[in-house]
This record gives sequence, C-alpha cells and structure tokens, in this order.
Amino acid sequence: MAEIVRMPKMSDTMEEGVIAVWHKKVGDKVESGELMAEIETDKATMDYESYNEGTVLYLGAEEGEAVQINGILAIVGEKGEDYKALLNESSENGSGDNEEKPAEAKKADAEAIDTSNIKAEVVRMPKMSDTMEEGVISAWHKKVGDTVESGELMAEIETDKATMEYESYNDGTVLYLGAKEGESVAVNGVLAIVGEKGTDFETLLKAESQTESETEPAKEEPAKASPKQETSEPKKEESTVQTQTNNGRIKASPLAKRLAQEKGINISEVKGSGDGGRIIKRDVEDFVPVKAEQTKSAAPAQKSSTPAVELPKIVGEESFEELRVSQMRKTIAKRLAESKFTAPHFYLTMEINMDKAIEARASMNEVSPVKISFNDMVIKAAAAALRKHPQVNSSWLGDKIRINHHIHIGVAVAVEEGLLVPVVRFADNKPLSHIAAEVKQLGAKAKNKELQPAEWEGNTFTISNLGMFGIEEFTAIINPPDACIMAVGGIKQTAIVKDGELAIGNIMKVTMSCDHRVVDGAVGSAFLQTFKSLLEDPVRLLV
Repeated sequence: MAEIVRMPKMSDTMEEGVIAVWHKKVGDKVESGELMAEIETDKATMDYESYNEGTVLYLGAEEGEAVQINGILAIVGEKGEDYKALLNESSENGSGDNEEKPAEAKKADAEAIDTSNIKAEVVRMPKMSDTMEEGVISAWHKKVGDTVESGELMAEIETDKATMEYESYNDGTVLYLGAKEGESVAVNGVLAIVGEKGTDFETLLKAESQTESETEPAKEEPAKASPKQETSEPKKEESTVQTQTNNGRIKASPLAKRLAQEKGINISEVKGSGDGGRIIKRDVEDFVPVKAEQTKSAAPAQKSSTPAVELPKIVGEESFEELRVSQMRKTIAKRLAESKFTAPHFYLTMEINMDKAIEARASMNEVSPVKISFNDMVIKAAAAALRKHPQVNSSWLGDKIRINHHIHIGVAVAVEEGLLVPVVRFADNKPLSHIAAEVKQLGAKAKNKELQPAEWEGNTFTISNLGMFGIEEFTAIINPPDACIMAVGGIKQTAIVKDGELAIGNIMKVTMSCDHRVVDGAVGSAFLQTFKSLLEDPVRLLV
C-alpha cells in the first residue's frame, strides 16, 4: 500500500529543506535504510535514508526546490499502484490546491459579467517609477463628459518620486473618473473609463470590483499584458526631464518630448498649439527644420561670451548578480532579526591586558599535545567566569528565566554560506588542550558540512571572535536562546600606564551583548571583571 514520505525536521530551527540530490527516481525500488536523497537544511546538507520499502511512485520536488516541514517529499508503494488519491487527500487537508479553487471560482464569477459589447475601456493607474505603489491625482485636465484624444494630457499624477503628466492612450469620451483631485489610486487601479458617449460603464465597474477580490497574482497578469503598461516606462523617464528657456519650463507633453528627442529637434524651437501654448505630438510632427535655422541665426547675439564646458563622455555598463538565498542564510536572517528586534540589547565593553596571557600561552604550547590559541583561552576563561556568575548563563522563556547549571559554549565559525555555531559542551570541566583539540575538530566539520545536530544545539553562551581578521572591536547580535554573546577583538600593542609610567602593553577589547530582560548591567559587569582577572592572570585557569 502506498505511503506518503514527508519532509522530516532535521534541526531545531529547520522550517523547510531543499533537495540537493535525489538518489532515487520515479520507478526505482527503495529499501528501508537505503539512501534516498541529500537535503540541504539551514545548518548542513544531510543524508535522508528511507524508512519505507517499495517503488518510488512520486517525487514531491525537483533538485534545487524546497519542501516545507511535513510537506510531501515522495510517495512509495507497489509498482503501478494509483497514488493520486493520497495526493488529493493531502490537498484537502491543507495543500496549495485548497487555495487555488476559491480563486478560480472568483474568477469564474467575474467572467460571468459579459463586458464584450461595452464600447469603453478601463484606464488603469500606470507604474511610473520602480518603487511606486500608488499615485495621487494632483490635477485633472479632463472631466466627465469631455472628449479626449490619444496623446492628449489627461491628468497630473504625484508619485513617490515626482509629479508627472499622464497622457491618454484612448480616444473617446470620459465616462468616469476613479478619484478626485488629492485622492490616491493604487497601481493598476481604475484611473478612469473612456469610451463612446452614453455607454454603460457601470457594468465595467462591477466586473472590476469582482476582479479585485481575486488573488494578487491574478490582478498583475493583465497589467503586464497591457500595451499601455509597456509604454509607461519611457513616458516616466521623459516626463522627469524639464526643458528650460529664458522664461522657465517649457510646457510640452511627454510624448512630444520623446518624439522631439528621437528626431533630434530642440523642443524649445517648437511652437505649441495645445492648452496655454503646450507643445503636443502634432506640433513636433509638423515642425519644419527651416524655421529652426532662422531661430538659430539670432542665437549668437544672445549667447554669453563664456565658452561652453564640454564634459567627457563616460561609458559604463550597469550589471548585477542575484544569488539564491540558501537555507542557512534564510535561517540566520530570520533568527538574528527576531533576536535583535525582540531582545532589548545593551553592550558592555572592557579592555584586557594580555601580556601575561601571551607569556602563559607560549609556555603551555611547549608541553601541550595540541597548539593552544588565544581563542581557546577565551573559551576557558568565559566558562570559569560563567561558573561564578550563573545568571549570565541563562535564557529568557517568556514567563520564566532558565538558569543553566551546565556550561555549553557556542563558538561562531564562518563558513562559505554564512555562520555556524558548534558547541563545546561542559567547557568549564575541560582542560585547555582538550578545548583546543575539540574546537579545531568542530571547525573543520563545520567547513566541510559534516556537523551533526547534537554538535550545534544546546549552547548556553556564545563567543564570536574576529580578532584574527584584524578587527579591534565590534558588537554581536545575541544568539538565541542565550542571554549573552561576547564579541572578541584582536590583540593590539598600545601605550598603557603601568606603575605610574607609560609602557607598551598588549590590549584586547571584548564587548558583551546582553538581553536586558535577563541580565542587568551590574550582573554583566561583574562577569566581565571575573573574565578579565582570569585572562590577566591565566595561571588561575589551570587551577
């Protein structure tokens, strides 16, 4: 009997998985425990082994596509078995088919109104800038009952960038205006209706009101297909250019400006025949170049003796690249945004003299089986300080605060697609050489995408160290569920005061980000004082 194989939850923060590779295709046999797919989660790319036996009847996604948790990954059953009933049942219980049917029903209702015999057209609000969502009617140049011709100024529309002129693309009588002056109309909304005088435009409005109840993609399709929208972009660009004369701005329609530019005509030399001397398309088409020569003959007398500055032409090409957002990057973005805007952060910065730590590290590395880094010493010092200040080793759970008695320190590791935080468990109980070996092993696994869920979950405090990149000081966003994260900068030689005299010292700055719901300033400061004392006298780390 056929069974649905659903997308498993492979990490505590996973919401969907991307099919990296299918190891089985439709028609293949699969056995329990056999590798079926490789799935990219927010943490790593992991192998998925089948728990079913039979023939693969259906695959829920192609390679590179995402499947939500509990979504249909595949269907496995007996060869030739009809599995469509399972898909239909799944659809009725909450799949995407459920959402399409109401939209189709609404569309059918809208099409029930026959508008084919109505000799009028809906004029829609064009998108006049890349960020425009609605336009405000600054002025109407036509009112209901007026006749309008193609290319004639119909309205002035205020967008998010500028106030722009809208020319009609229709011929006929204005039967309806969608808004009053000062009111806004959404992009693709009804701006006006133009058609034969006396035409029943109300039926068109009824059809529009039903269409508005459809889903958003359904509304966008006609806008893309409309020839009116195809010309809106050039119109937008042309209308933002203002031609100047001695008396100020020349009144000209965007269509006339574009036509003049295409023909190489100076629009200031064209005489307008529209309202108030406005230059329209017909004026540019009827313009005779001979007249322009007569106008130019008087121009030298009016020109200034200052020579015009000719700027060199710079040739460049706009280009960009768009990359698919990986599952890891999606989760980093979501979790850190939630942390930043949910947890009230405050920051504590402290300088630490690392002179003795440098000497101690050199001595320890003479006998240690594994090379100990300054980061290993920071982890050990933080673990020892957390033992003395358990409130820093805590989590906010809404109606209660969890103070952890175990100390699991997350160590941020940069990988190609983002950031992973493997966890050093019971760090306070481990010697420095053990911590050094474990951190190296976890870092290598993280970069090779070999970390297992048990190795990246359960942190109670996090350390992010950018000192090796030359960063002296920075702040980090708290890594949930921790209450604090420590940002560690590099060690820098600088002038310090020692025993009342200037001397050269090796200084390291650390900044701790704290969740103010859990940790107060005094508590965080006390922790940093203990942490500082341990690194400035590292022999205490060995006790």
